[in-house]
Amino acid sequence: MTTTKDAAGAILEHVGGPGNVAALQHCSTRLRFNLVDDARADEAALQAVPGVIGVVRGPQTQIIVGSKVGDYFSEIEKLRGGRAAARSTGQPRPTLTWKRAGSTIMDFVVAVFTPIIPAIAGAGIFKSFLILASALGWMQTTDPSYQVLSTIPDAVFFFLPLLVTYTAAKKLGVNIPLALGIVALLVFPAFSGLLTQEGGVALFGLTVPAIAYNAQVFPPILAVLLLWPVEKLATKVTPGPIRTFFVPLLCFIVVSPVMIFLLGPLGYGLGSLLTGAMLWLYGTLGWVAIALMAVVLPFIISVGMHKAFIPPTIATVAQQGRDPFYLVASLAHNIAESGSSFAVAIRTRNKTLRGTAISSGVSAFFGITEPALYGVTLQNRRALFAVLAGSLTGGIYLGIAAVGAFALVSPGAASISMFIDVANPWNLIHAVIGALVAFATAFVVALVIWKDSDSGTIRALEGQAGGVVTAPTATDADGRVVAPIAGEVVALDRVDDPVFGGGILGAGVAIQPSTGSVYAPISGVVSSLLPSKHAFGITGDDGVEVLVHVGLDTVKLDGAPFVAHVAQGDRVERGQLMLEADLEAIRRAGFDTITPIVVLNGDAFEVADALTGPVEPGTGIFTVRTKEAARGTV
Repeated sequence: MTTTKDAAGAILEHVGGPGNVAALQHCSTRLRFNLVDDARADEAALQAVPGVIGVVRGPQTQIIVGSKVGDYFSEIEKLRGGRAAARSTGQPRPTLTWKRAGSTIMDFVVAVFTPIIPAIAGAGIFKSFLILASALGWMQTTDPSYQVLSTIPDAVFFFLPLLVTYTAAKKLGVNIPLALGIVALLVFPAFSGLLTQEGGVALFGLTVPAIAYNAQVFPPILAVLLLWPVEKLATKVTPGPIRTFFVPLLCFIVVSPVMIFLLGPLGYGLGSLLTGAMLWLYGTLGWVAIALMAVVLPFIISVGMHKAFIPPTIATVAQQGRDPFYLVASLAHNIAESGSSFAVAIRTRNKTLRGTAISSGVSAFFGITEPALYGVTLQNRRALFAVLAGSLTGGIYLGIAAVGAFALVSPGAASISMFIDVANPWNLIHAVIGALVAFATAFVVALVIWKDSDSGTIRALEGQAGGVVTAPTATDADGRVVAPIAGEVVALDRVDDPVFGGGILGAGVAIQPSTGSVYAPISGVVSSLLPSKHAFGITGDDGVEVLVHVGLDTVKLDGAPFVAHVAQGDRVERGQLMLEADLEAIRRAGFDTITPIVVLNGDAFEVADALTGPVEPGTGIFTVRTKEAARGTV
């Protein structure tokens, strides 16, 4: 079975290797690569890596891997030696363009805000449960227990500037404790008290702007952006013996006043501007804004631009206490993805697509839509049309009902409490109804219009096995083993290897391959797939065990020229694509590409009617019979 480490290694290889990675970040489901040379990324090979759900090319190369993205990220960072090693590869800096500038900004936004989402989401849901307990009469807001518990989520939002400071400093490589120490001033009670006292407070005769910075995100970001060059310059000009205390001293002296008088108010104004823009759009267009946002979300998410909505949404929730726009539209879209996927699972006859649709539908139902987007809807226009229909109708209902969200978390069944409003119990009810409208519309539309014949996913799956040219009747006869690869069939004793050539492993034939696509020679279960991916075994429905070994001694290549399309334990059908081999790379490495196909359990089965000569994948190459049956025919 392919491990996360194996898949991470394959991903790193197919984006051009460690030296081609200028920067790497990740969000909740995708790896985000900034590459030195985008042309060196092999999209087809990346798509074929087990565990990869989809690939998005753009200002960043984004690899969607689902909920285990953190594991993939850690493994890739280990393989590339971390950021410091990546910076020391000697690769030239990429030329700055508008495209790369946008990529850099988006990369920074993702790096700063994605890590703090769990804390914000958890605090928001926790608070919604407290509100629910109060609404049901289980606790009173005047109870000491309620008041103590309510401080838990409130503390997260109060100290939000420090969370943002931490992630921004980590992203820029700034001294994190120093950054926290400087920005902590903005939420220090003594400083806040000075700002709120009658007549305000002045520093060297200049009035300090009276602003409440708790729950703000942009002032700390601007402060860290200033600290970044100041710390570097101070470190450069300060002698080593006094650097430990003198560099922080200079940073406090320079950054703190600028933050108090300029960056703090500027950041506060920026947050207010973005919040006002979203509220203006909602106030101007009303429910139309919700419906339109829900409809375009599949396309926005597909290129990763939905992360741009995180900062203003955080600011809106922090300042207004609720978000009536982005999170509400996301509820309609997420549940519509689920409804469409479940309908596809019911209608399709393709087992692979059905399994993908079921798992994707469950994920989308709980708020994670990337598996559904990349595995089902974006590849199939009828499924996508159903999603758009569900998003539109659900968005219209939610917009007209003026539903608001009170926690920053991806909306779904598990997080539906984010719509609890103690002042308006109907808010939650309308949210549930809107979600049901989105689900039902998408489900019914997909159920009615779906056709396997118009499925891009099924065409792609058939295309993978499309190289299979089946010989009439011969390949479908019981006991027939078909050629897993195109080339020239030779007798097994022609193999220059004592184990295979001597028949020690078992009887069979060998193929001198002409192409690198390797297919299943029989139907059954993948009983073995080596980590090096150069060989696999299938146990057939009748018990026969067939081994396909691509090349001789190719285990020494550690899987580099191979891409597996299945995992150990998978059920496969005869003619299904198993793996792809770079034959030229194998030859350049000095290895023979001849491919033995042998029956391992020769004590129970025997090989007969072996063919030689040129074959295409799917052509029968020998027959396997049980020894009891063979004796019965004598």
